[in-house]
Amino acid sequence: MGEARILLRDAPVAAVGGAGEVERRLSFAELLWNDGFIRKAVIILFLAAVWEAYGVTLDNPLLFPTLHDTIATLYDRVKDGTIPMRAWASLKVLFMGYSAGIVLAAIFTILAISTRIGTDFLETVTAMFNPLPAIALLPLALIWFGLGNGSLVFVLIHSVLWPVALNTHSGFKSVSNTLRMVGRNYGLRGLPYVAKILIPAAFGSILTGLKIGWAFAWRTLIAAELVFGVSSGQGGLGWFIFENRNLLDIPAVFAGLLTVIIIGLFVENLIFRAIERNTVQKWGTQS
Repeated sequence: MGEARILLRDAPVAAVGGAGEVERRLSFAELLWNDGFIRKAVIILFLAAVWEAYGVTLDNPLLFPTLHDTIATLYDRVKDGTIPMRAWASLKVLFMGYSAGIVLAAIFTILAISTRIGTDFLETVTAMFNPLPAIALLPLALIWFGLGNGSLVFVLIHSVLWPVALNTHSGFKSVSNTLRMVGRNYGLRGLPYVAKILIPAAFGSILTGLKIGWAFAWRTLIAAELVFGVSSGQGGLGWFIFENRNLLDIPAVFAGLLTVIIIGLFVENLIFRAIERNTVQKWGTQS
């Protein structure tokens, strides 16, 4: 036994640890695959290939155009300025409704964390109105605000307000008592306390609410424009899709849908991702 211990002690490190590598350089392919952007790009390319294959197999442009025909139509409509103009018309209304919804959500949430009646009010109205589809409010919006941007903004506020308020309030309630006590020990009260303690600590939940509110608002806007999208100029992307459906220009319909998807991907993976990278990831508050 003593001889075995001496042999082991005198053996080279490489011989003892030669059974497996402690550290290995990743290959170029592995480095690429570790990049989330590359993985998402592969998924998108796969879905695009499935789209093209199905369109070619079906061979009926009136039902399902190929990806090639859709991109060609999209290129033509971008070149003549139709889709950029329609997209901008939609985005302007979206910004108005989204901003107003965030402001109202902030007011409701501040009231909820300040008083018990504010909490009861937020929980009650959320339980009442959050399950109500925004598109169901279109008839009332038409009566109250007429055929214009006011009606669109109204339904967008409904889409944004409740998810943002719910997630923000939930995030505030999950802030640890230790952080709350630190803020109070520094003499923070009211809005400074909310801005310097609660918002940074709960920003992960707040950002989730903003993402959900954006998704709800974007799809609600397109659906609303399909019904009354001629309120400003020639309408937005939803009305563009509806018009071309009536004309049986199905590649143009798919070009409009593809534009909606591209804008959604851009906002989610570039804008919100940049905000997340510079806030919750940088601060180390991401769960």
